[in-house]
Amino acid sequence: MATSTESPSDRRVQRSERSRTAIVQAMLELIGEGSLSPTAQQVAERAEVGVRTVFRHFSDMETLFATMNEEITAEVTSLFVDDVQTGPFEERVDALIDRRVAIFGKLAPYSRSSTLQRWRSHFLQEEHERTTRVFRRDLRRWLPEIESAPVDVADAIELMLSFEAWNRLRMEQRLGLRRTVDVIRITVVELLKKHSPSS
Repeated sequence: MATSTESPSDRRVQRSERSRTAIVQAMLELIGEGSLSPTAQQVAERAEVGVRTVFRHFSDMETLFATMNEEITAEVTSLFVDDVQTGPFEERVDALIDRRVAIFGKLAPYSRSSTLQRWRSHFLQEEHERTTRVFRRDLRRWLPEIESAPVDVADAIELMLSFEAWNRLRMEQRLGLRRTVDVIRITVVELLKKHSPSS
């Protein structure tokens, strides 16, 4: 009969890692299902651990949010570009919007949760500022024409390509995905065409 070579210490570490993974997964699932501000009790119940176990792994809910954010960020990082994009203007607009739709589709419940709780979380405030900078840099790589546009036009385009605008169109105005894309596209294209130096 084969015997395990694992020590009691090894098994404790493995159980601890499984608990930690289950806690993060529970947080992701709860927010993904629409519970935008889950409590430690809810997370513990979903992870099938005790509340004390949650706080043994994460000193507070903000720490848990930070860990969860790392996983979410890793999922969408590949959707941002590293270099300035080339090609016909409107094709780049379409490609950029497609990328934003994919990103927002993955981030939607977590972005709504962050918005709900950001006022009381220093981490979420800093993360929102960092994310805004990432989206701004990505926008300028797709549409370098913005650099020569009036600053208010650049600000308007950044707004139209933000999660907040996408969420407003989808949730408050209840537009379907196709109409949402059309509204964003026509606004971006018309603004840049109208205010480009060659117009």
